[in-house]
Amino acid sequence: MFRYLQQLGIPARLVQETFDKSRGAMTYSLLGSGAVESTLLLGQRPELAIKDEVVFLPLKNKRTRKLKAVSRKEILLALLHPGRLTQFEGKACDVQALVDHVGVRQNTVIWAEILEWGWPEGGPSKWNARYWVKGTPKLHTPLHRALNDMFFEQGKYHIGCYAATKVVFAQGALDYFRRVKGDAAKARGVEQRLLADGEPLVDLEPGRMWSFEADFDPLELERPGKVLRMVEGVAAGNFVPGDWAYFLNTDLRTSQKTGYEGSNAIYLGGNRFDDYYNDNDHHYSYQEKLGEVYQWRHDVFSRQRDAEKIQPLTAQDYERLSATPEKGGLLMGFRIVPYFFGYEDLPSLPALRND
Repeated sequence: MFRYLQQLGIPARLVQETFDKSRGAMTYSLLGSGAVESTLLLGQRPELAIKDEVVFLPLKNKRTRKLKAVSRKEILLALLHPGRLTQFEGKACDVQALVDHVGVRQNTVIWAEILEWGWPEGGPSKWNARYWVKGTPKLHTPLHRALNDMFFEQGKYHIGCYAATKVVFAQGALDYFRRVKGDAAKARGVEQRLLADGEPLVDLEPGRMWSFEADFDPLELERPGKVLRMVEGVAAGNFVPGDWAYFLNTDLRTSQKTGYEGSNAIYLGGNRFDDYYNDNDHHYSYQEKLGEVYQWRHDVFSRQRDAEKIQPLTAQDYERLSATPEKGGLLMGFRIVPYFFGYEDLPSLPALRND
């Protein structure tokens, strides 16, 4: 573990190692955070020396684009930060499981960095018919090729934020093992789970993520996610790059408008959340994300088009909106995160239980 910290430029003096004899577990936690559970401003702590990493993102025709993205160092420091506990148990009690988990998270963020898909605006979604039939890959189309096209030819897709989030997580995990790490066996395992029912963009997340909805089907409560799990009881400001968070629109009127029930968001690190449609220069800060969902009740559905309708918010307003909905806020108290692929026995899927 400390060799891995050293590789990422994290001084050992910043990390406390504690052994719990009763549990037989070693715990690692970031020192100097005090009672602060927010990870949004980790980059402002000079002793952490957090900087973005330069990475290369594939483009069509075998070209690449150089860009700056969240560092593996920031991801690991966020995992070590107070506000949640990430447990690597059983076969996953392996530093390499942590290395791959950080890698999957970073790759997910990289693919979410520069997006400009179209927004359906209450109408039907649009998919490139060369590869997709309404969100299902065409017969005999390799999944990685269909997913890549969604990033290479973004103008040919108009999708909602729920579909967009699932696309990014599917791409992040599959592409990490297939291209970044070159681990064919693990890539095949991710692909098999995505394609278990022939619908790779369905049920990536566990069913109970949506248990707060009025029309929730109780039969969904025990359904596991194909490639994602749910972590509950997370502190309000605690985000790890590569998290899926949900901001609920609690306004009864505008939440009935298709696409504005809430906002599915991926945390990119550095106090930035994704912007799938480039409505806000490719990302939102945490306050901007809260403001975006809150302002829907004032019919602000585009920050550019509806700017004159925006109502000012105070620091106290943002603090209130950071709470969970039952406490008057907008942010759900869970995060959806990737499994430890190859290092744990993943829950069986309904389509596979009779195999």
